[in-house]
Amino acid sequence: MKHFSKYPFLSVITVFVATLLTIPAWAGMPQRQAKPVISILGDSYSTFQGYIPEDNLSWYSTSPDRSRTDVDDVTQTWWWQLISEGGYILGKNDSYSGATVCYTGYRGEDYSDRSFITRLPRLGSPDILLIFGATNDSWARVPMGEFVYKNLTRGHYYEFRPALGKLLDGAKKMYPGTDVYFILNDGLSEAVADAVMKECKHFDIPVIVLSDIDKKAGHPTRRGMIQIKEQVLNALQAKSM
Repeated sequence: MKHFSKYPFLSVITVFVATLLTIPAWAGMPQRQAKPVISILGDSYSTFQGYIPEDNLSWYSTSPDRSRTDVDDVTQTWWWQLISEGGYILGKNDSYSGATVCYTGYRGEDYSDRSFITRLPRLGSPDILLIFGATNDSWARVPMGEFVYKNLTRGHYYEFRPALGKLLDGAKKMYPGTDVYFILNDGLSEAVADAVMKECKHFDIPVIVLSDIDKKAGHPTRRGMIQIKEQVLNALQAKSM
């Protein structure tokens, strides 16, 4: 200590050099931003066999019925293109062909096993959650019910309006910090489309309203998939600016 007291500047240099040696080599270098994770809760429009839960029904596959669709590769789906071109990571895709938001399905059948409400908890930990539904509720002409926000019973979930409210409320509470969006198909009944807009406004969830989507047998073609991707990507990028 006496030796350095004669030359105080040597002590300063020694401490400075020692500090430099303890700094990691990567410190100060630009750090790569983690890619946002997107999860999808959807119906047939977002399916592809082998890329959704095994027990879920799928509309799209590598061996499709050509009278129903020209989509035959997962890279042609709207969500695969969105993930690839938008620089995202796919979290979970829990889409189920024919699924309704509410518990009522086609011909009045009980769809509680596949409803959007039932599948909501299975989406991992996404940064962005895309809910693409209500198409089958419109096509199946499910009971609409009323807007109900308190004292809901299981019976309410068989009606579209209260079931939708349950779904959106659950999405906000189950995935705090996640950006939740609702993708609204074009060509749906006025009652269903209006309910989606009102409920999403109530729960402060942005709605991506699709328009002029090219379809075959009611489902997006390859061209339609590109259109969906572009409209969704534009909405996401606009929100992030």
